[in-house]
Amino acid sequence: MKQRVVITGLGIVSPNGVGLPNFLAAIRQGRSGISHFPELADLNFSCQIGAKPVISEAQKRHYFTELELRNFNSDGILYGVMAGMDAMKDAGLRPAEKDEEPLWDLGVVFGTGTSGVDKFREAIYKLDEGKVRRLGSTTVVQTMASGVSAYLAGKIGAGNKVTTNSSACATGTEAVIMGYEHIAAGKAKQMLCGSCSDASPYVWGGFDAMKVTTFKYNDMPQQGSRPMSATASGFVPGGGAGAIVLESLESAEARGAKIYGEVLSGHVNNGGQRQGGSMTAPNSVAVQRCIRRAIEAAGVSASDIDYINGHLTATSKDPVEIENWCEALGREGDNFPYVNSLKSMIGHGLAASGSMEIVATVLQMHHNFVFPATNCDDVHPEIAQRIGAESIPKQLIETPVKTVVKASFGFGDVNACIIFRKI
Repeated sequence: MKQRVVITGLGIVSPNGVGLPNFLAAIRQGRSGISHFPELADLNFSCQIGAKPVISEAQKRHYFTELELRNFNSDGILYGVMAGMDAMKDAGLRPAEKDEEPLWDLGVVFGTGTSGVDKFREAIYKLDEGKVRRLGSTTVVQTMASGVSAYLAGKIGAGNKVTTNSSACATGTEAVIMGYEHIAAGKAKQMLCGSCSDASPYVWGGFDAMKVTTFKYNDMPQQGSRPMSATASGFVPGGGAGAIVLESLESAEARGAKIYGEVLSGHVNNGGQRQGGSMTAPNSVAVQRCIRRAIEAAGVSASDIDYINGHLTATSKDPVEIENWCEALGREGDNFPYVNSLKSMIGHGLAASGSMEIVATVLQMHHNFVFPATNCDDVHPEIAQRIGAESIPKQLIETPVKTVVKASFGFGDVNACIIFRKI
């Protein structure tokens, strides 16, 4: 019998708030975590603003030992471990002690796009200088793609499936769907899911070269990320991590866990880079199909959707995304649900974006509010033609949101859509 799956824990390491209380306050206030980086100017970047979590040395030592931090230089793994451990604590789940058996019913799906880029750079320089023996014993685990899930599994003693997925900007949403499917199939009781991304010039540089990041707001960083705006000019690069503990309803109820909401369904597909889709642009037919399939599997109707947390990157594709939502839901004008984008506050977290945005989505559902769509006073005219002005909240709205949808669309024409509902 298919298991019902609920959310019992959340963790977040975001540019505008590290930890749930800080992050919740930030999104309610519409507070930005985007700033100017002189380093990017020195490196001749066109876009000289970005979004990076602020973490003190003292904070690191709550999650890593002094020995673990020796020669440690992988921000993405740091963010992922912090968010993951916080989600475990929020869920009331105790890691296994070193002399105990692994937690056989607990698994990990934690994704990333690139891992340990700064560590790679450090290793390349040492190798070029012939100092291979000075690389250290942790270079491999800090740079291998599955480094973050391996670190987390060791921290908590996970004994079920432990893996890392990678699907560009759809990574985090896909990871949660993978965890949901594993529990629904009865293969685990709990899954720690999420994703992370380094916040580094060595990750951001390629996007700057592609000219998809904004260069018009270097002197006004907090106004730079403008999803759905007529004056949007490209995305602001960022990084961080989001983590979600999924659990079978039966397990959660048996241990009296706090329940944020239920995962009703999820769907992942690919546009095959056909019908107008490409490595960097979506196939709209596939996007609409992904949304519809997720809703159908959830057993709800499009009219039940109260709120959409969009992918909405502040690029020329935002009007296309809104059009796809209208077509997939069969809703437009004043009948369109509330919609916003966390990227207005924290930029585009790349592989981490889906998981950070899921944390924001679940918090809004749990606490009955919709955060403001900052930097969107001048709605793009093509978007304004399709949906009503009230659908894009300019200020915080206190309102029940029972059924919500989150979607992510990534390079490679990959799409992921997930439906949550308040119990």
